[in-house]
Amino acid sequence: MKSVARQRLRVVVLGGGYAGTMAALRLAPYAQVTLVDPSDRFTERVRLHELAAGRPVVDHSRAAMLHGTGIEHLAARATALDPDARAVHTDCGRTLLYDRLVYTLGSHTDLRGTDLRGTDLRGTAPSDAPARGPWERAFTAESAAALHKRLRDGPGTLAVVGGGLTGIEMAAEIAESHPGWQVRLLTGGVIGAGLSARGREHVRTVLDRLHVRVEEGRRIADGDDADADAVLWTGAMMAAGGLARDAGLDTDPVTGRILVDGALRSAGHPDIYAAGDAAAARTPRAGALRMACATALPTGSHVAGAIIAESRGAAPRPLSYAFFVQCVSLGRHDGLIQSLRADDTPRERVLTGRPAARVKEQVVRNAVRVLRLAARRPDIAGLIPGIGR
Repeated sequence: MKSVARQRLRVVVLGGGYAGTMAALRLAPYAQVTLVDPSDRFTERVRLHELAAGRPVVDHSRAAMLHGTGIEHLAARATALDPDARAVHTDCGRTLLYDRLVYTLGSHTDLRGTDLRGTDLRGTAPSDAPARGPWERAFTAESAAALHKRLRDGPGTLAVVGGGLTGIEMAAEIAESHPGWQVRLLTGGVIGAGLSARGREHVRTVLDRLHVRVEEGRRIADGDDADADAVLWTGAMMAAGGLARDAGLDTDPVTGRILVDGALRSAGHPDIYAAGDAAAARTPRAGALRMACATALPTGSHVAGAIIAESRGAAPRPLSYAFFVQCVSLGRHDGLIQSLRADDTPRERVLTGRPAARVKEQVVRNAVRVLRLAARRPDIAGLIPGIGR
């Protein structure tokens, strides 16, 4: 009697950022994986401040990264999700059926509550925007390349809105590389609110040395409020959760992130997993995980491990994660390594200066190295400390 070969698990991964790429690479030996992402390049989002300042390349060939893995890359956008039919509809006309779906569509700058909300993230105005006004001079981290072009067009005043780490890194990098520009950093609260007192002091010292004018307690509602030739909006992040919400998945009303259980399965839809910025993940030690590359890689790896466990008839284990450090670039020659408690609160211990800049650079490089290792040895990648099973 002939044995019937068991059909391989069909896994569709939506989004090819850190979390999605890690999940796809680890799953490749165990499942039929389709990675849906419109770009043929993998972008290092943690280097977008460098791109704005003039770094020529912050992305990598997706084909080279996936070469030899058996992963199909579909260069398209998902337009609709049908959880009942286990189907994903795309703008290229293909409908993908899945046994498990990994939702890793990431996040974007939150423009709600501003008159910049309709701004195209490539740095251009939407068709129904006024011919002149804040549209034509507003940028976000996602439009870093367009911002760099604007910086090259001639010196002027740049207002960086937002005192979080993205705003700090952007302000420092641009002020260092474009000294002809007058850079201001505007924030409604205090700069680097999540840093320790020593960490904030170092950030202030470096920004002052780079002639960045810091204005705390300045709440900015639109581009005109910033009073500058160019405005870089670096406020809070919003998950790209519209597709999930439209499909009836439970999402956080504030951040748009998909509500998940301990194993990162969507509440009410255990065949759908979420990771990275798209997932409202939490662990007993860390609490709620913030949006970051540092959480994207381990959550992407965990989702892969959970699906592999399911394919073997085992129950997926809950995510185990704790914070350790936070790395901040302050131009090419300075930085801050902020020591953290497991729950993401800062310790007073910090590393600063050139040593911190070198550590930050290695951390950023290691993110890509881990992905390349996962392409060659997916069984090993899940064992790397900080990446998880």
